[in-house]
Amino acid sequence: MKQKISLGVARRIALAAQGFADPRPSGVADRRHLSRMLSRTGLFQIDSVSAVVRAHYMPLYSRLGPYPRALVDNAAVSRNRALFEYWAHEASYLPVETWPLLRWRMERAERGEEMYSGLAAWGRAHPRTIEGIYKRVAEEGPMAASSIEGHKGTGGWWGWSEAKNAFEWLFWAGRITAAYRKGFERFYDLPERVLPPAVLALPTPSVEDAQRELLRISARAHGVASANCLRDYFRLSPADMKGRLEELVEEGTLLPVQVEGWSKPAYLHKDAKTPRRIAARALLAPFDPLVFERKRAESLFDFHYRIEIYTPAHKRQYGYYVLPFLLGERIVARVDLRADRPAGVLRLHAAYAEPDAPADTAAHLLDELIQMQHWLELERLAITPAGDLGPALADMALSHPRVDSLDA
Repeated sequence: MKQKISLGVARRIALAAQGFADPRPSGVADRRHLSRMLSRTGLFQIDSVSAVVRAHYMPLYSRLGPYPRALVDNAAVSRNRALFEYWAHEASYLPVETWPLLRWRMERAERGEEMYSGLAAWGRAHPRTIEGIYKRVAEEGPMAASSIEGHKGTGGWWGWSEAKNAFEWLFWAGRITAAYRKGFERFYDLPERVLPPAVLALPTPSVEDAQRELLRISARAHGVASANCLRDYFRLSPADMKGRLEELVEEGTLLPVQVEGWSKPAYLHKDAKTPRRIAARALLAPFDPLVFERKRAESLFDFHYRIEIYTPAHKRQYGYYVLPFLLGERIVARVDLRADRPAGVLRLHAAYAEPDAPADTAAHLLDELIQMQHWLELERLAITPAGDLGPALADMALSHPRVDSLDA
């Protein structure tokens, strides 16, 4: 008989697995706190949108509170780095120890089997372009695609789109990797000049062993999850998953369970913790591992969430860049937020409460917004009383000297 788990218990298991049950540091967060959180989440998704702050900075903030963003920056540079970039759940920062677990994906990419079909076809048609870019990186050291874009070269094949495609192809194949970023632009170099020698020396596991280990990481990060969620965390294909969960069940890593209200079978990690309560309070990035699988967010928190960046403004329901607000064990609100850096203002355009949000939601949310404003080193917080929660926030803002209430 499968163990039955209530939805409330499943929420606490999931939140604990993602680090929301851990105490926040009493002092300044350091590399140890980063490592601890990475052992929970397994990755930080990267995204180019900077409406509030780049997505990869937010998961640490949501779990640790204010921390120096240089902590993440420094962990992704030098031979002593803790992070590298690769395609995991989309583009992601991953612990360097994960590199060998993704070599099978790099090898498939080099054969044109594990990348977008358009780029794979382009690679087959342009081997000289690819080798030319690789040679330049090998000879000249870290470089960005923009350093070649627009340069036609003597052979006539150095068009900017071809150069960019070649960099992306080589990155996906693992023949080059991100040495560092300036702004949001990658500078590429050879892995042997970027990654710690001890990581490069790690043996390459078999494809099957690597996929099993990626699923173990995914299972730890979820606590309890459906098969689809476990697969999606590292974007494994259905073929890659065939037989893997059964193997992890047989070895005792996963326990089949039934979660209240879930139509599909679920799997509980053997080391998953079940706190009696979770006292979290956090704004979440749209790409936070807790919510980036939208169906999971709905089944766990009854929270229907879609990012509306690419939706025309007049058709948006909640706003351009909307952050969920986690309070305790529930997602209780969402806010349309923007960092106006030239003006030094964190602008709240609208705030919306979820059904049955507690009465003190606005007070907790205002405290969290003020904390984020300070973390982003902005001078003021400006609140527009839009959305069903906006007026209450605007009224509370009147008693805060560094918070402005703006007319809708």
